[in-house]
Parts: sequence; C-alpha cells; structure tokens
Amino acid sequence: VQLQASGGGLVQAGGSLRLSCAALVRTFSSYDMGWFRQVPGKERECVAIKSWNGADTYCADSVKGRFTISRDNAKNTVYLQMNSLKPVDTAVYYCAARWGSGSYFYSKPYDYRYWGQGTQVTVSS
Repeated sequence: VQLQASGGGLVQAGGSLRLSCAALVRTFSSYDMGWFRQVPGKERECVAIKSWNGADTYCADSVKGRFTISRDNAKNTVYLQMNSLKPVDTAVYYCAARWGSGSYFYSKPYDYRYWGQGTQVTVSS
C-alpha cells in the first residue's frame, strides 16, 4: 500500500484547507483510514478515523465541529476538510491505513502499518 498526501499549506487563522490522501491499493474500501498530526517534540496524535465500513470518529476534541473526514472509494482517496483553522492546528499531517476489521476505531499510530509522507499545515495568527 502506498499513500500520497497532499493539500497542506500556509493559511490564516479562520481559513480552510482540504487534505487529500490517495492510496495505491486494489482493495481500498477494506482499509481503515486515519489522519494523524505531529508537531516537533510531541508524539504523533490521531485526528480522525474513517473506518472501512464508513463510520468515523474524531480523536481530538479540539477538531470536532471544524474538521470532517470523508472517503471516496471509487477514487481510492480519503480527505480531511479543515475549517476554522487555528494556529494550534499547525503540524505535519499524515494519512495512514490499516486493514479494516470489525467496528472498533483504532486510533494509535502503532495500529497503522502504512503511512503517507506527511504534508505541512501552517496556520498563522
């Protein structure tokens, strides 16, 4: 599985960005997809998960109501729409994939085997 993340950039506080993660895999619909983020000196944290069955969860309380995760199985792509961005959202954002099973939301980085290269999001105040 190869993952290619894109869509990061520099935006002012209150602005929006949409991240995309394209997966090179034949059975994309069978994978749980996650967005994680990391700032220097801190551990990588889960932002949102879109499971193989379409359910989703937002791991970080701070993004609830502002971020939306979605997937397009026909395009082998998962998205993260980020609205009302804040300077604290500044981080490198990574997409990740794991083979899906059941209904449990896996939110730890070590649960995911496949990772994209990361895309920088910088929110200025």
